[in-house]
Amino acid sequence: MGIHKTKIAPSLLAADFGNLQHDVELVNQSVADWHHIDIMDGVFVPNISYGMPVVKAIAEYATKPLDVHLMIVDPDRYIKTFADLGASVLTVHYEACTHLHRTLQEIKAAGMQAGVALNPHTNINVLEDTINDIDLVLIMSVNPGFGGQSFIERSYAKIRDLKALIQDRRAHTLIEVDGGVSTENAKALTEAGVDVLVAGSFVFKSEDPGSTIRELKEIAG
Repeated sequence: MGIHKTKIAPSLLAADFGNLQHDVELVNQSVADWHHIDIMDGVFVPNISYGMPVVKAIAEYATKPLDVHLMIVDPDRYIKTFADLGASVLTVHYEACTHLHRTLQEIKAAGMQAGVALNPHTNINVLEDTINDIDLVLIMSVNPGFGGQSFIERSYAKIRDLKALIQDRRAHTLIEVDGGVSTENAKALTEAGVDVLVAGSFVFKSEDPGSTIRELKEIAG
């Protein structure tokens, strides 16, 4: 067992877009594991983030895997695009997929790991039929669309329920959590069963993002 098993994925939504290369390189040089990239279309969520040219620029500088979260309607249209851009993990929203199983198969066929995100109001039991096909479940612990929101406490129970489902089905699915993650709740989250912590504002708005990432990694264990 490694010293730190929890992965840290700083969310570039909170990075300085005027100096994106600097922040991507900061994550490269830190103890973080993945770059978390949020794609928002202004339809599925009430915000627009960035599109393919920015992801392409991130991919050029990134030396760590790209963990791409699609908060968009009809994500199937863009599976191949994100594979070509170099995404390692592609996460779609359960709420945006009419044929989730087919979407998961297409993501894997394109050579990526397949993730499914759940909004705060969506119960984990909707994944009972697909959990063995899912590489990662992203629990949204804030309502998706904007950074810097406070953590929804109900998320702990949801994470524990999801962990029980994964174990019951003998799946190898990782649990990722995004929204309001900080050094205050990192340990409680990993104890509940989280494998990957996404942190945006908490990392990039801190005085020393590199040491904040290190602190999160140490606390999470």
